[in-house]
Amino acid sequence: MELVPAELIARARGGDGEAFRALTEPHRRELQVHCYRMLGSLQDAEDALQDTLLAAWQGLGGFEGRASIRTWLYRVATNRCLDALRSASRRPAKEWDIPGVDPPAPTRLGEVVWLEPFPDTLLEDAMGVPLGPEARYEQTESISLAFVTALQVLPPRQLAVLVLRDVLGFHGNEVADMLDSTVESVTSALKRARANLQRRESPSDEREPAPAPGSPSEQALVAEFVRAYELADVDAVVALLTDDVFMSMPPMSLEYEGRDVVARFCAGILRPGRRFDLVPTRANGQPAFGAYLRAPTGIRHGTGLFVLTLTGDRICAMSRFENSVFPWFGLPHSLPSR
Repeated sequence: MELVPAELIARARGGDGEAFRALTEPHRRELQVHCYRMLGSLQDAEDALQDTLLAAWQGLGGFEGRASIRTWLYRVATNRCLDALRSASRRPAKEWDIPGVDPPAPTRLGEVVWLEPFPDTLLEDAMGVPLGPEARYEQTESISLAFVTALQVLPPRQLAVLVLRDVLGFHGNEVADMLDSTVESVTSALKRARANLQRRESPSDEREPAPAPGSPSEQALVAEFVRAYELADVDAVVALLTDDVFMSMPPMSLEYEGRDVVARFCAGILRPGRRFDLVPTRANGQPAFGAYLRAPTGIRHGTGLFVLTLTGDRICAMSRFENSVFPWFGLPHSLPSR
């Protein structure tokens, strides 16, 4: 068990802000990732993290030392996220607003229009933390867009139990204590959560694994995509996609499934007269790009962020987000002419 010097806790209880920061700062980043998994939004996760730290500061007198300070902070954060999930009126879907581009009819409408990407730069201090013995998911898998999206459709209590047990690996009795529940209730919620996730999976989910981040195979595939997209070579872009490729674009509810309909969508975006430059970054452990549309003046305007999901040597999903997320990735809203 993690040991926290008693004098440090005593000083924090006495109002010493530096002592409180010394207690909480080592866990800040992983708590932010935890809130993101539960809420699906970096903006909401940051709000929940601030609420967590305030509640922990005000409630430190209730910390009895039966668990580690880390476990206690997860208790506080989880309950703040549950409060947010139960009270939130999620942001509504946004209408299509790209002038001159008429998108094809969507395959379906999105359930999780509030989803936001998570910058890899914020993951660096959170992914090396040791997981508990009950963890069932690799850390990279548990932050992927597909997994975070699937979590968002679970009822709040099932979501909390699955993340705490299967992602973070806390024991059933620890989770029961965090949620003021019983081990039997936690076990039942976990069983239902796993069944709900499994129902959302399809045979196509049994794909080849993605190439390792930064590996030559990932770099080669990403370079092909960038080259094809910047040349507006729709055929070359489509050749890189799997037959069942999936495209989404939160907060727009339009979703496309299958190479043919995604090809029609790409043909509209990359029609004659529209050329882009892609600036690389990473989100949710996956390759990502800021897309900049070249204007006649030469200035390039940021239009959105693409995140690619890879399988083997193909792209099986593309997620497009608004340019409002650019600051999180250190991307400017426009680039000067070349």
